[in-house]
Amino acid sequence: MNFLVRRSTPPERVVIYGAGAAGRQLAQALAQDNACQLVAFVDDDPYLQGQEIYNLKVYSSADLPTLLAQKPVNTILLAMPSLDRVARRRILDYLKPFSIPVKSVPGISEILSGRVSINEIQNVDIADLLGREEVLPDPELLRKNVTGKSVLVTGAGGSIGSELCRQVAQQAPQCLVLYELSEFALYNIDLELAETYPMLKRIACLGSVTDPTSLKAALTQYKVETIYHAAAYKHVPLVEANPAQGIFNNVFGTLTAAQCAIACGVSNFVLVSTDKAVRPTNVMGASKRVAELILQALAEQPETTTRFTIVRFGNVLDSSGSVVPRFRKQIAEGKPITLTHPDATRYFMSIPEAARLVIQAGAMGKGGEIFLLDMGEPVRIYNLALQMIRLSGLTPGRDIDIEITGLRPGEKLHEELLINHTNVSATGHPKIFCAHEAKLSWNVLESCLEALFEKARLADYANIVSQMQSFVPEYQPETSHLPQTSSLATSPQRPIK
Repeated sequence: MNFLVRRSTPPERVVIYGAGAAGRQLAQALAQDNACQLVAFVDDDPYLQGQEIYNLKVYSSADLPTLLAQKPVNTILLAMPSLDRVARRRILDYLKPFSIPVKSVPGISEILSGRVSINEIQNVDIADLLGREEVLPDPELLRKNVTGKSVLVTGAGGSIGSELCRQVAQQAPQCLVLYELSEFALYNIDLELAETYPMLKRIACLGSVTDPTSLKAALTQYKVETIYHAAAYKHVPLVEANPAQGIFNNVFGTLTAAQCAIACGVSNFVLVSTDKAVRPTNVMGASKRVAELILQALAEQPETTTRFTIVRFGNVLDSSGSVVPRFRKQIAEGKPITLTHPDATRYFMSIPEAARLVIQAGAMGKGGEIFLLDMGEPVRIYNLALQMIRLSGLTPGRDIDIEITGLRPGEKLHEELLINHTNVSATGHPKIFCAHEAKLSWNVLESCLEALFEKARLADYANIVSQMQSFVPEYQPETSHLPQTSSLATSPQRPIK
């Protein structure tokens, strides 16, 4: 097999890391591509080291520095699709100092499913940098509240909401109602589902979770049995700058959706919450903690027949507004990566994993529980930025700078998943835990919510904060950045009943 090609433009010189079946198949594909020239194989298996494959030597990873010094290489192709994420992370960490772009063949599950070929080269999956295996789903839990049932997803066009729709569609619901305020977002997810699941009965509903008339109509008409409530304002600085709207959407919207669910006899209601609800320092996190308190209180009302469940998790990779797509765009444009603080850490999971967790935890709930995922160790964002630069074949500080911009209003240095680390118990799922957090009775909470909504109607920002502190005592805001009280007044469509 001849990998040397005569051409006017020099071919891209590549090393294949992995001399097993996947690496050999990839080499055969590259032999047909005039744009690439295979230089060598690298493998960690002592049995393969020193052998020749297609007249090219197999080196050990320890020999890689010498090899790269002797032979120029443009790209390293990782051809080990069956490796778990921990092992892939170990290899990627080893390759980082060489500042050579690293790409990979697809994962073994994608290959076996027939979705992609082993010859399809991809950029390294950002999830590989986290070094944590995704939590495997329990098929029975995925089906329990979905298969054969009418399901409604609020915020259906958002990052989490749209993935919830995809996951629900895979479990053969009787009907899937997409409830979304943004026309464009609703159009996109509706079109995608129509093309991917042509037999799925789906209904695209334009509407706000703060509009009980619209929501009740959808719940009643389509006899909804399960609601996944993903609609929320989640961008911390924007909600911090617009606290009244954050209250209306996140708190009043959750209250309205929950009360509509009760009124319409919905069996299951699952709230998508966030780690920012734990000891919040911003309006967004505090509003989500209030949303949690609402469901906890309603779940304990004797007349409540709807089963309310709360699912709390950290950041999701590649969601709108997250650091990963921003870093990727900055690197591609050759701009400095902007980072709020060198020591900031966050928990991460993939969007599909987060959506599966929401569905499974919702199926486990008996009423009022807060479920959370064992997400492994938090990731230092500065280290993530360095990894992304190096795996793009660039050198931090030379090709791409990292600029520290300072924490934005309301942002925390470190996020948490639990308020009280002693009040947590295991569940039937090895990676899902149940948190036992403080609750308020509905009688106490109702008057607090009325006062909060009144402050929001008046755009009384200082008192919005103080009112939330009255029933979220762990909320510790920095108020210096909050906007001044506005003369513009808005209001929810109806009072609490």
